[in-house]
Amino acid sequence: MRTGIFLSYAGGFKETVDQVAVLESQGVDIVLVAEAYSFDAISQLGYLAARTSTIELGTGVVPIYTRTPTLLAMTAAGLDYVSDGRFRLGIGTSGPQVMEGFHGVPFDAPLGRTREVVEICRQVWRRERLTHEGRSYQIPLPADRGTGLGKPLKLINTPVRERIPIAIAALGPQNVALTAEIAEGWQPVFFYPERADDIWGDALRAGKAKRDSALGDLDVMVGVSLAIGDNVAERLEWAKPQLALYIGGMGAKGRNFYHNVATRYGFGEVADRIQDLYLAGRKAEAIAAVPDDLVRNVSLIGPRGYVKERIAAFAEAGVTTLLATPVATDGAEYVDFVEQLQQLMS
Repeated sequence: MRTGIFLSYAGGFKETVDQVAVLESQGVDIVLVAEAYSFDAISQLGYLAARTSTIELGTGVVPIYTRTPTLLAMTAAGLDYVSDGRFRLGIGTSGPQVMEGFHGVPFDAPLGRTREVVEICRQVWRRERLTHEGRSYQIPLPADRGTGLGKPLKLINTPVRERIPIAIAALGPQNVALTAEIAEGWQPVFFYPERADDIWGDALRAGKAKRDSALGDLDVMVGVSLAIGDNVAERLEWAKPQLALYIGGMGAKGRNFYHNVATRYGFGEVADRIQDLYLAGRKAEAIAAVPDDLVRNVSLIGPRGYVKERIAAFAEAGVTTLLATPVATDGAEYVDFVEQLQQLMS
């Protein structure tokens, strides 16, 4: 497995970049920057590109609804250029709460849009004159929808690579199958190794059966909260706010993909309680309602021997890249946790 780090979108980015530079020298493979309703990921990745030289850089993830497919392709090509070919484009749909509530754009046809976005991006990177006739995107814009002056264009610059790797954040069976078919990487969330095949196995196998061999093996990129040591049990509490936010607050009842995942893991009653509390504004109680067992199953928090066993479980479940979010007290401990992870994975 490869080792990576997932940077927080909530704050402390500049301080964490200093640690990224140290970890790059230690051989960490990749760093991802998230984008929710936060600072955008792209400007921060440009900053990272200037501060690093070998580590792979990626978005984890940018929503497909907030930028045109062509702009996504241009942006990816630009970041790949300034990083000397180190960029990976992570995309996803996010959810209706954020897309409609923060961006004011309809959350529609997520599967079809995702496929079209990938097709358009790859056409742009090949420097073809861009034409696309899809349900969600028509390029050039048809005359009856605009001035009629649009014409097929190709990217002015020659990209560093004509095939920038694409990873898709997917949770539902259809979206996971699509990801396994068309993308270089898959970014699930809250990955529980012992239950992963029950939930996603059929979808992954269906998608891989249609997969172009030129894509190579699917890179399964899994984020984990990380703390290694004999006295880190209390760090389970530190990982609970994110779980509570996503399970309880990232969507409405019946339209929360993260709640669905927790339910399929066997934590349905708990997920309902977390959601009820969170949507009622009782966030502290929602966080307290997150069970330790759920955190343990989707994280790497505990003594070295325990973490080594959990790494083996992730590997057995098909994970190829572990993306750590250290729950640390300071920069030195942050670096130490990742270095220990690398040792245990070697």
